[in-house]
Amino acid sequence: MTAPTVEAAINDLMDRGWNVVYDLLSERGLLGDGLDVEEYTGIHSWVDGLIRYTVVHSGAVAVLFLDTRPVDAIMFHHDLLGADDPISFFTVPG
Repeated sequence: MTAPTVEAAINDLMDRGWNVVYDLLSERGLLGDGLDVEEYTGIHSWVDGLIRYTVVHSGAVAVLFLDTRPVDAIMFHHDLLGADDPISFFTVPG
């Protein structure tokens, strides 16, 4: 179980962009994994310049948000959490 504030942050991001998250998961063949918001228990967020990057993940998939907009979804890799450049795991629109 996650802390209430972490849970609230995950739910807020996922609820705002659920239609886009669903489309990203579908496009990448990840729909079978992580469809329930409750499955998302991890969040990693940082600011670079004017943009807040946030990765929300379950045990199977990770979703990248730029500010509050979901932009990519991938299979979750534990290496992502300790990476110097977590963005390199994702495709970020130019």
